[in-house]
Amino acid sequence: MDGIQLTSIFGIVAFITGRGFHGLLILIPMMFGAILGAALERRRDQRKGQDSSVSTSRRVRTFLLRGLTALTGVFVLLLGFLVALPGTTDAILADDGTPLPGSVAEFASVNVGDHQLNLMIRGRSDTNPVLLFLAGGPGGTELGAMRNHGSALEEDFVVATLDQRGTGKSMDQFEPATTLTLENAISDALAVTEYLRQRFGQDRIYLVGQSWGSTLGVLLADREPQLYQAFVGIGQMVSQRATDIIFYEDALEWARSTGDVGLEATLEANGPPPYTDIRAYEPAIGSEQLVHPYDHTPNAEGSGQNSEGLFVEEYSNVEKIRNLGATLDVFSVLYPQLQEIDFREQVTSLDIPVYLAQGRYEAPGRADLALEWYGMLSAPSKELRVFETSGHRPIWEQPTEFHRLMVEVLEDTSG
Repeated sequence: MDGIQLTSIFGIVAFITGRGFHGLLILIPMMFGAILGAALERRRDQRKGQDSSVSTSRRVRTFLLRGLTALTGVFVLLLGFLVALPGTTDAILADDGTPLPGSVAEFASVNVGDHQLNLMIRGRSDTNPVLLFLAGGPGGTELGAMRNHGSALEEDFVVATLDQRGTGKSMDQFEPATTLTLENAISDALAVTEYLRQRFGQDRIYLVGQSWGSTLGVLLADREPQLYQAFVGIGQMVSQRATDIIFYEDALEWARSTGDVGLEATLEANGPPPYTDIRAYEPAIGSEQLVHPYDHTPNAEGSGQNSEGLFVEEYSNVEKIRNLGATLDVFSVLYPQLQEIDFREQVTSLDIPVYLAQGRYEAPGRADLALEWYGMLSAPSKELRVFETSGHRPIWEQPTEFHRLMVEVLEDTSG
């Protein structure tokens, strides 16, 4: 357990969604037990005759205490019900309102060693090509974004949205830090790939990754290209270290030019990345929308960005609260392991078709590196598609256009 840090947004979120939430779940039942125990003790004393004459004020006090006990008990039962309530995903319906024959809409689990990975699988036909989606982070979960803005993909694909180890619905336990490794992230995704291939009877599936998911996707396509029909990178990452340095320099320049003395002092005190303490990433990352603003209003996913998908019915109540904390937990352990990745040096060729979906307003720290890597990449075919009103998340900012791209990918590669 790390020390409590309430001097940054990251620290506050970690405390509230971690210790604060779990403390609530522990202390309220303990409070009920203490109240009930005290009431039982008083009743036992009364039966022994120690309180044979009871005043009116004492009766009122006893009545109030019993009422408090009952209310606390009801609250504990309600809390238990809310905690136990699972997430659900709606069936895909035919025109008559009944579940569409041959469709799939469910949560599935894949056991990898002693760990359970969970994914949401949805599609109008279980014979359609399979699309495996990898979320960003590390530590992100995008079931909400896929449900809010990804339903068009279900027309042409069986869409499997993976919650990676320690995130979302795969956060069924406190993950030991030693298991959160880059190699496990790769092997987990390969195990899920094999599960999907076997279940739906397909030799190759489509691989789509956003942000950190695009990093993981390139590593998978490079290691096991025979498993995938094509790779689609959204908000493509090339080198986390190089991107963070550019973000730092851009934020520092912006702070100086706008007279934000506080941000300038913080950035100078932290120095350029990488950092061992994830809280040091907050000033530059948190300033992205100030340094590189753009108008979100034309997009399906508005200014709330990924926060818009945190409260869909696919998540249980516990998952809704813990999602942000889980992101920080996983990020703090896994992100330092990504600092040596640079596809400009390590992956300059892939043996499957490659498509990059980039927003016109993607931050230069990502966009410039992606364009550079794309220029040197050798693949059977490749295409870079620019989404005119998007930033880092065009799959959900412009979902209609992204669906159109995926239909083209299907047409180009299904033969």
